Amino acid sequence: MGVGQWLASWPVVRQVTQGDPGAHGAAVKSPESAHLAPRTADADRVVKSICPFCAVGCGQNISVKDDRVTQIEGDPDSPVSRGRLCARGSSSLQLVTNPQREHRVRYRRPHGTEWEDLDLDTAMDMIADRVIASRRQGWEWESGGYHVRRTLGVASLGGATLDNEENYLIKKLFTAMGAVQVENQARI
Repeated sequence: MGVGQWLASWPVVRQVTQGDPGAHGAAVKSPESAHLAPRTADADRVVKSICPFCAVGCGQNISVKDDRVTQIEGDPDSPVSRGRLCARGSSSLQLVTNPQREHRVRYRRPHGTEWEDLDLDTAMDMIADRVIASRRQGWEWESGGYHVRRTLGVASLGGATLDNEENYLIKKLFTAMGAVQVENQARI
């Protein structure tokens, strides 16, 4: 490559010689970038979703190929975020596809020093048994001469990653169980 060709390959020289002083056109394209395609170009489908990290509810476009999530981007149709995601929302892909993500239940027995793996059915049965026992032990029919029908043995503290629908269902569940202390960390 001669000096003339080498100099002509500089983007600044191309901007001046090709009439693109603002560097918005072909003058700033390199041979490498001319062959690039968006990461979402080969997706089988794009699924609309909501960011799971906080209660703001930013929209996300989730690109799926062969039933696997390949990319998560902000949804430009979302009236909440208009296509933008914060740093946490932008890391949603790692939340779903990280190979270090746990897919089993880890349990440490009371006074134990080691974690053990449990199957999901066993863990769910343990949780249900403990909720029922706590509810039964803390149940009050009356208090101060009033019919209260409540339990102070069960409480709920939700996280900011829950959306409004999940919080609504959790509130209904815990109220039906007689729990009085139902709160969400995002509101505190």
